[in-house]
Amino acid sequence: MKLFDMMTDEDIKRLKKDSGPIDLTLKIDQLELENKKLKKRVAELDNSLSIALEINDRYQRNRPLNTMDEIAYRELETKIKELEGKCREAGRAMIELNLKYETNIKELDRLSEENTNLKTMMKGKDGNK
Repeated sequence: MKLFDMMTDEDIKRLKKDSGPIDLTLKIDQLELENKKLKKRVAELDNSLSIALEINDRYQRNRPLNTMDEIAYRELETKIKELEGKCREAGRAMIELNLKYETNIKELDRLSEENTNLKTMMKGKDGNK
């Protein structure tokens, strides 16, 4: 009995379909080509990602004032600093005025007492005449 006699029709179809080592070599070549293409695509995508990250980094660090909110915020910051300076000046002026007021009160008390003393002295002179 021969080997072919023992094989079924399905075995024969399978053998005809399978080319053996030549088929495997072709399949390996196809996979290697596909692998090269995929590696090239990965490199392209990696480069694109690097460029995008660099652009984003530059934009975030050095972006110009371009929105109305940002411009208004900067103007408000300037106005706040200006008003803080004026408040400090006003505070210093209030302290100076308070010191002058206290000095004037003391001077008024001294002059009032001197006036009273002079009136008392005048009455004494008028009463002795």
